[in-house]
Amino acid sequence: MAYAVIQTGGKQYRVESGNEIEVEKLDVEPGAAIDISEVLLVSDGTNLHVGAPFVEGASVKVTVVDQFKDDKVIAFKFRRRKGYHRTVGHRRRLTTLKIESISTK
Repeated sequence: MAYAVIQTGGKQYRVESGNEIEVEKLDVEPGAAIDISEVLLVSDGTNLHVGAPFVEGASVKVTVVDQFKDDKVIAFKFRRRKGYHRTVGHRRRLTTLKIESISTK
């Protein structure tokens, strides 16, 4: 069971070949293939390679499946008896990635 830990959008994700993950928006068209070189850890089932901070020569090949907006998140601020209330909302822009392969070179 090979897996890797990658970093993108300021977050870390544990990925395996064949998985689909949702990450912060990347400026890439759907259908494009990209390499992620910010690999923090790689395991091939028996050997474990830990980077400092990144593993030398390791990369993860991914295909961009979709660009979309997440569900709306509403933040409602309220102070009782003060006549203060405020509604603020936002929708995150996300990218769906399909993990094709993990290589350590």
